[in-house]
Amino acid sequence: MSKNHHSSFMWTELMSTPLVKGLATLGPVGFLGKAPGTNGSFLGLFFFMLFFWHLSAVSYGILLLLCTYFATGICEAAEIRMGKRDPGEVIIDEFVAIPYCFIGVLPYLNRGNIFYFLLAAFLLFRLFDISKPFGISKLQDLPGGWGVMIDDIAAALVSCAILNIGVQLLLHYGVIL
Repeated sequence: MSKNHHSSFMWTELMSTPLVKGLATLGPVGFLGKAPGTNGSFLGLFFFMLFFWHLSAVSYGILLLLCTYFATGICEAAEIRMGKRDPGEVIIDEFVAIPYCFIGVLPYLNRGNIFYFLLAAFLLFRLFDISKPFGISKLQDLPGGWGVMIDDIAAALVSCAILNIGVQLLLHYGVIL
């Protein structure tokens, strides 16, 4: 948490505490069950499908960066207002990280295979988000909202790399996507 108890994202200072907490926890979803990060990840799949799936690469990148900036600010403000470091009920980080899993594989997504891509991305992301291998756990030490967000983005990018390798192998061996 920030030492001065003020977010480095000044725009979050204009938001009410209930709004910050509601956005950070995706309303009541962050408080449901024993695995709130899994809930946020699952909703992130719908977020991807609704807002990212049909975008051009440039639009995808711009929207992803804007969402990441917004979520990072919300995570930092939530930490400050909740008085906790990376609270478990804050799940906007998983929600926004999921679309990172699909970078590079969009041209191969279609109605016939979307379920398999969604399932693979979800399972890979949860595996790497929970286990935090390859130094991902150290990324949480970054200050403020960046420490909350960056480990999820890293887990999503590792998942993305594996999905892209899988697609290339399927193409190489003539499996129709």
